[in-house]
Amino acid sequence: MKKIKVLIIDDSALVRQTLTAILSNDKEIEIIGTASDPYIAAQKINENSPDVITLDIEMPRMDGLTFLKKLMSQHPIPVVVVSTLTEKGTETALKALEYGAIEVVAKPKINTKELLESDGEELCRKIKIASEVVLKRKLPSALSDKSELSPKLSADVMIEKINRQSMIKTTDTLIAIGASTGGTEALRLLLEKMPVDAPGIVIVQHMPEMFTRQFAKRLDTLCKVSVKEAENGDPVIPGHVLIAPGNKHMMVKRSGARYFVEVKEGPLVNRHRPSVDVLFRSTARYAGSNAIGVLLTGMGDDGAKGLLEMKDAGAYTIAQDEQSCVVFGMPKEAIKLNAVDKILPLDKITNAIITKIK
Repeated sequence: MKKIKVLIIDDSALVRQTLTAILSNDKEIEIIGTASDPYIAAQKINENSPDVITLDIEMPRMDGLTFLKKLMSQHPIPVVVVSTLTEKGTETALKALEYGAIEVVAKPKINTKELLESDGEELCRKIKIASEVVLKRKLPSALSDKSELSPKLSADVMIEKINRQSMIKTTDTLIAIGASTGGTEALRLLLEKMPVDAPGIVIVQHMPEMFTRQFAKRLDTLCKVSVKEAENGDPVIPGHVLIAPGNKHMMVKRSGARYFVEVKEGPLVNRHRPSVDVLFRSTARYAGSNAIGVLLTGMGDDGAKGLLEMKDAGAYTIAQDEQSCVVFGMPKEAIKLNAVDKILPLDKITNAIITKIK
């Protein structure tokens, strides 16, 4: 079996050692080298042709963003950003996603044992996701199977399945969106076109804790609609977008004539917290046919079954097409389940939503 060749770039010797130890424990990954700055990294890239690079952002001689720009313009290689949990760090990491990085992994104030035990499996999984992007969206189901590093619980652990008797009719439209790998840019492009009076929007984007807050703040400066990281009890109202916080599930609920969100802890669902399936199931239950469900780019199948539940409840459902996806995993699985009313390129989705609600 051909291993995924990884180059680690970080100015901290401790981090380089820790990441080497984490990734070396995975039989599918081979560390071909480490580099303390982008200049050393450039030489090692020429010598070894890595499949994936892990990249720190704040480094001497050349910062990670500058290096990433040069890399993507001259020698594109999938990059997984490993960034510290600081406000500056998360803002910069989000910028890196705009410049072409595939994934972001949170780097705590380094506790080697904690990182090895708590975050190692997630990092390995994201390395494997990034390697698939190299292979031009080859998405064999076998990868999903072998990367299942934690129990793949369904949305049942958070909210029971909808039944026809439990559906509540309402008059307000609600838009629920799910995304993963490549989703930060997809969401930006989709939301920038949303009018200020758009229906309330709820979003799950697979992203580490703290990154979602900065992501929401960034979108809020770019969009006509207001965007914020969701807090428990926040109302879902026109012109406002709520993004599920990293490491917590978000569910749509209803009180009288008003929607609101419940944000809570819980087990990983489809290896994710927040989970798109959890959001979509709750939307099916409480919004029914007055909802629109959108599943964007991402690896795996989180959201596919939830989108089917939304469709079965009468919602209008959209999936991003393969050509415009960074990874055509989640939309592909929803399409296979016949959960999708419309398959559209990213640049057509906002207009389709607006047309549907008029």
